[in-house]
Amino acid sequence: MHLKIFMVFFRVGILGFGGGPSSIPLVKIEVVDKYRWMTNEDFQDTLAIANVLPGPIITKLAGHIGYQLKGWTGIVTALIAIILPTAVLMTVLLTLFSEFKDLAWVQGMSAGVVPVVLVMLAVLTVEFMQTAKAAATWKFLIPFTLGMLVILEVLNIHPAIVIGIIIVFSLLQKSGRKAGDA
Repeated sequence: MHLKIFMVFFRVGILGFGGGPSSIPLVKIEVVDKYRWMTNEDFQDTLAIANVLPGPIITKLAGHIGYQLKGWTGIVTALIAIILPTAVLMTVLLTLFSEFKDLAWVQGMSAGVVPVVLVMLAVLTVEFMQTAKAAATWKFLIPFTLGMLVILEVLNIHPAIVIGIIIVFSLLQKSGRKAGDA
């Protein structure tokens, strides 16, 4: 199992060009679709919590998934696997990039990655919307999504604050239901 954990996060570390946002769909494909270590809902919950916490999102995802699978040794395995390729490739590629950055094919390669990452994030967003639709109605989902867009982009409120408020509201609502049931 440790070898599988290592290989999954090593692949993500090598292929996740562009950092956390481009790596998230790769992690989802591996842990949800391929190995079925998590459900889509569990992955979304983990991603939401990882977004609230400080630090690089991919290391938080790797650490949590490693811990769920194999405890503390799983964390170490997943973190080494996700960090190792980045550290080595960054050292090598940045050295090469700084020497050849003026070549047209290097500039084209850099520009070509952006649309690929955009498509990967769009696919992940559609999958999240489909899951959200299964748990809510469009009458709730559309105004909620538009409201979040206004709160995050127009009012410029930090996502961690919004997520924290939603978590507190959900917990209060849940405890209110339990008190009402008694």
